[in-house]
Amino acid sequence: MAKNVLVVGAQWGDEGKGKIVDWLTDHARGVVRFQGGHNAGHTLVVGDKTYKLNLVPSGIVRDGVNCFIGNGVVLDIHHLIKEIGELETGGIEVRSRLKISPGCPLILGYHSALDRAREAARSPDSRIGTTGKGIGPAYEDKVARRALRVYDLFYPERFAEKLKENLDYHNFVLTKYLGAEAVDYEQVLAQALADSEVIKPMVVDVSAALYEANKNGQSLLFEGAQGALLDIDHGTYPFVTSSNCVSGQAAAGSGIGPGMLHYVLGITKAYCTRVGGGPFPSELDIETAGMPGFQMSQVGREFGTVTGRKRRCGWFDIPALRRSILINGMTGLCITKLDVLDGLSEMKICTGYKLNGKVVDLLPMGADEVAGCEPVFETLSGWSESTVGVKSYAGLPVAARAYLERIEALCSVPIDIISTGPERSETILRRHPFE
Repeated sequence: MAKNVLVVGAQWGDEGKGKIVDWLTDHARGVVRFQGGHNAGHTLVVGDKTYKLNLVPSGIVRDGVNCFIGNGVVLDIHHLIKEIGELETGGIEVRSRLKISPGCPLILGYHSALDRAREAARSPDSRIGTTGKGIGPAYEDKVARRALRVYDLFYPERFAEKLKENLDYHNFVLTKYLGAEAVDYEQVLAQALADSEVIKPMVVDVSAALYEANKNGQSLLFEGAQGALLDIDHGTYPFVTSSNCVSGQAAAGSGIGPGMLHYVLGITKAYCTRVGGGPFPSELDIETAGMPGFQMSQVGREFGTVTGRKRRCGWFDIPALRRSILINGMTGLCITKLDVLDGLSEMKICTGYKLNGKVVDLLPMGADEVAGCEPVFETLSGWSESTVGVKSYAGLPVAARAYLERIEALCSVPIDIISTGPERSETILRRHPFE
């Protein structure tokens, strides 16, 4: 009988979902992306090869696994073609296994132009930290019911007409309101129609294909991008991404019913990171050598896959994790990058916040409230032994186990998987999501 697993980020993204999706794919026949766009960055290390993916699902590096891009993804087809080419250069066969929903809204040149111009117009304190990839404007067009979708590419005259109307509107905003350069209509049209010829053979009814696979007993893995605390509805708004990153979006963003989702795995680092703007209650100094935040930053190589920006680092945050558990209905947790904490003399866990004279144990909604939170810490002993590559729970240092067990007790969700390095084999399994 098929069992379907959903992987979501439990923090502000960058939790190491790509490795875990790749590791779990040996039990799946299909991997599905259901939201976000090429602002996602998933890094996979397989032997001596490293793969950096943005749009193509992480299961692509496993032979015989089909990969699906659902209708909830905003799609830059020019970027997708480049990504496919890079994978093919690395010896991975992509085109026969990649399935693209005709319902994906397209990201076109004017979306990224709007994204960059808007961010540049904001004051430094109010900048979201967007990747400038056009994700937000593309989702805006979708909600405004003017988006061009993949299925429009099959009708060039209709596509050209809709594009002209859209570009007249967006060029007015770019030039008259934002003081930026206009985007050339003919150039956008020619590029889109040329790119469409490459992806048309990969376009299928993803919803129907997933139902058929499930009916035939094939287990599926749904791969979230970004993290739950960046969710447009439930995150630290407005310092969030433009899509829903929570488990419920897997159904809407791929065209299946929620009853097809059997297990939700939340991925969280053994500490916290955040890239870009927005409140971060447990944040540490990452610039001063010898400090815990500096170790997290340097040993954890905390630089954005997409932008290369330094990620902010902080202690593990239980109230934030509780919010993620609540909005995702998590079945189990995976802790990544435990090895980054090796050698610290003590650990701190944020167990609550002081807010408006009270102690609260759940991350508030909205950036303004979160910005007012003062963390309440609990201190535990650190460990000097290395956890790099440890493959059994018993093989972890006693203090490392105590740290994990305290997190488990505070959040009331079992830790089923622990990652102790980037390689597939550097993983401790306590309970398998597919079994």
